[in-house]
Amino acid sequence: MGTSNRLFGYLESRKNITGSVCGLAGVGITLTGAAGGLWPLVIGGLYAAGALIAPPERPDTPSFPSADEQLDALRADFATLRAYLTEVELPPSARERLTALDTLIEALLEPGWVSDPEHLHVLARAVRQDVPEAVDTFVRTRWWSRFTPGGEPPEAHLERQLTALHEEATAIAAALRDAEAIRQEIHTRYVEERGT
Repeated sequence: MGTSNRLFGYLESRKNITGSVCGLAGVGITLTGAAGGLWPLVIGGLYAAGALIAPPERPDTPSFPSADEQLDALRADFATLRAYLTEVELPPSARERLTALDTLIEALLEPGWVSDPEHLHVLARAVRQDVPEAVDTFVRTRWWSRFTPGGEPPEAHLERQLTALHEEATAIAAALRDAEAIRQEIHTRYVEERGT
């Protein structure tokens, strides 16, 4: 099976096509009578020369998902995360911070905002790893904290984690806001200078 795939691959290759074109030129030379009795050598030699001078095959460039495709996948994961978070019982202060973070991430995931791969990576990490892990760790630790009183409450850790994640998402929003302000300023300058 592997040999036949390689054979078909060679038949479609640049080397075979170029060699075949040169071999056809050899057939043309033979038909004119210029090759004489050496016509098999002329056709074979021209085919071999064409196959040798043809550029080598280049592998196809890998296709990676575009930012829009990545955002669509991230939005689907965010919907799954939201469904999970509605089922989890959280203290009111942690729920409030989680709601603020949820609202901010939802706004950032709207089409047309996040296109920077670094920002997309931060949001993907928050949705797919950080928030679920923080909440799951709280749920598991809360159960154990009933047996070990006196330690730092797990609610405090969850709130600190959610605050840090909110600050990270706020930094992305600020960067987007700054980029839009610069874009607007540049366009204003362009329009004003064009009028003079």
